Amino acid sequence: MGTRGKVHMALRNVIEQISDTIGAIKVLQNSGAINLKQPRKAAEAAKLAKLVGPVATVVGHVASEYPGQPAVVDEAGTLTYAELDARANAVANQLHADGLRQGDVVGVIARDHRGLLTMIAATGRAGIRLAMMNTGFGKPQFNEVAEREGIKAMFYDEEFSDLVADFPADKRTLTWVDTKAPKGIRVLEDIAATGNTAKPPVPSEFAGFVILTSGTTGLPKGAQRAKLSPFASALILDRIPLPQRKAAVIVSPIFHSTGWAMWGVSTALGNTAVLMRRFDPEKTLQAIAEHKAEVLVAVPTMLYRILALGDEVIAKYDTSSLKTVVVAGSALPPALCERWQDTFGDTLYNLYGSTEVAVAAVAQPKDLRLAPGSIGKPPISSYLRLYDDNDKQVTARNVPGRLFVRNGAPFEGYTDGRSKQVIDGYMSTGDMALRDEHGLWHIAGRDDDMIVSGGENLYPQEVENLLAAHPDVADVAVIGVDDEEFGKRLRAFIVAAEGKQPTEDEIRAYVKANLARYKVPRDVVIVDDLPRNPTGKLVRRELPTGPLT
Repeated sequence: MGTRGKVHMALRNVIEQISDTIGAIKVLQNSGAINLKQPRKAAEAAKLAKLVGPVATVVGHVASEYPGQPAVVDEAGTLTYAELDARANAVANQLHADGLRQGDVVGVIARDHRGLLTMIAATGRAGIRLAMMNTGFGKPQFNEVAEREGIKAMFYDEEFSDLVADFPADKRTLTWVDTKAPKGIRVLEDIAATGNTAKPPVPSEFAGFVILTSGTTGLPKGAQRAKLSPFASALILDRIPLPQRKAAVIVSPIFHSTGWAMWGVSTALGNTAVLMRRFDPEKTLQAIAEHKAEVLVAVPTMLYRILALGDEVIAKYDTSSLKTVVVAGSALPPALCERWQDTFGDTLYNLYGSTEVAVAAVAQPKDLRLAPGSIGKPPISSYLRLYDDNDKQVTARNVPGRLFVRNGAPFEGYTDGRSKQVIDGYMSTGDMALRDEHGLWHIAGRDDDMIVSGGENLYPQEVENLLAAHPDVADVAVIGVDDEEFGKRLRAFIVAAEGKQPTEDEIRAYVKANLARYKVPRDVVIVDDLPRNPTGKLVRRELPTGPLT
């Protein structure tokens, strides 16, 4: 790029930043996240967020404004914002008393409950970096990630005791106890109940946090962030309406980016987080009805399971309060969009993003009626581009390309030193996408999932979306496998719907009737379930690719 081009790009970026800032402020003001009628408080909160992080800041703010507002409801009962704020202070002071210093890393492996929320707020206030571990880890994975991240102390639920056993007893603290704490192991609830609740010294800078990638292709990478724009919440609030001081049922894991972000923004609005340690479809409906929840945060497979309860069970619960259902974490099949909105009304918001690029696009209910399965449009301060294999920009409609994103929530690289490809300031998502004639974006599949079969490019997700609409199919995965004649062919794994027995010939005939002949799976395998991680993503590497016996 020549000097003139660089100057043009710099000028464009400055103009966009000014426009984005103004637009984001309007979004946050209109949503209630900031109050420009009290500019001093807003400025003080923004300054504090740079030192302790957004979560610790908003917990303290809501606690001062609405101390009696319920902050969290879980199996242990209800905590107000004042109580959550005091707990965060007590744990932060204990971290300092344990000798941990600013920038040190502690880990947490926990389900969704008060202990996890307390740790997120407390580490920010203490200037400690928090690494949120995946609850689906096996011990070798856990140990490798803990070593890579340099974790000095571990906070954990009792069910993960075997995983953390290599940490010395004085470096372990239980965040949830099902039976009885072993001798010599501290319990977070005891620290929260008896610790020093005075505000700890404010750190000189925010230590950041580490959210692990989904790890569907290997060992999860640590995505680090220590700098967050005070306007990053606008990425969500621009296209997803959230209430103030109402209830939000969050069943998407908070240790992952979607659950974390949605809980953080919901907290900034003073909402009550209704949490469950394990997802149960009927209990989710019960929680919505009991708390008159206006928001549900989930992953697509959870919506499948709710709908699978059947009309009779669903009708037992009054879910009329539900206005916003946010899903993310894996592809949203078009058939699921239609079934959900036909059952629960036009409430569905499909959030597309990743641990690395944050929120890139959101499909609103009207988008999903027009183009089911779409990821919609980018929110304020998010920009999408397509590039071909030669890194040339693709601008034509309905032509797929590699999707790249630039927005106001920059990813600072993986903790192992690697990063993503960047072109003209746009970061690779690893997905193939296209933009349709309505201006809506669609994901075609992972760029490394594409196969070439007999000279034709195939994206398994297209076939998956079709089969997901089959009345006899409850879940489906499609992968490429070696084929002597065509190089690669498709293999479909089918989980039958309850009471149904689809045959291989019926599945092939269904695909043949709706798609091109070369997209018909060579193999159809009926299975009991599919390998998915705790965030609902399909773990394709665990599906057999060799000869079928």
